[in-house]
Amino acid sequence: MSRNRYSSHSVHHLQVHLVWITKYRYQVLKGDVQVRCRDLLRQICDSLDIQILKGVVSKDHIHLHISYPPKLSVSDIVKRLKGRSSRILLDEFAELKKRYWGSHLWAVGYGAWSVGNITDEMLQEYLEHHKQHPNDNTDNFILE
Repeated sequence: MSRNRYSSHSVHHLQVHLVWITKYRYQVLKGDVQVRCRDLLRQICDSLDIQILKGVVSKDHIHLHISYPPKLSVSDIVKRLKGRSSRILLDEFAELKKRYWGSHLWAVGYGAWSVGNITDEMLQEYLEHHKQHPNDNTDNFILE
C-alpha cells in the first residue's frame, strides 16, 4: 500500500493519533456496546474517506491512528466521530441513556498528536542546504 494518498487535486500523507474518553471515565464500552462502537467508528471513517490504520476501543476510551484527507480538519473529524457515535449508541442502548441522561457519552475534549515522516532533523537539513546553496532555486524564501 502506498504511503501517499491521492485525490483529484492533491497528494497527501496526513496522519493523526486521536484519543478521547467516556464522560466521567465510566467503563461502559464493554460487550455489545464495544462492538457496536467499533463498527460505528469504522462506518463513520469510511463515509469521510478516513483510513483507520490502528485503533482500540477500550472500556473507557478510544485510540485511533488515522490517515485523513486534507479537506477535513482534525477538530471536524473528532466532532463527527464523537457526535455520531454518541447519538447512535445512546439511542440503541437503554443502559447508556440511563447513565448519561444529559445525552453526552463522551467527555469534553480529546487528545491529538500528529504522526508524520518529517523529523526536526530532516527539516533542519533542508533549511541548512538552502542556506548554503541559495541559487539552487531562487523562488525559495526561508522563514527564520
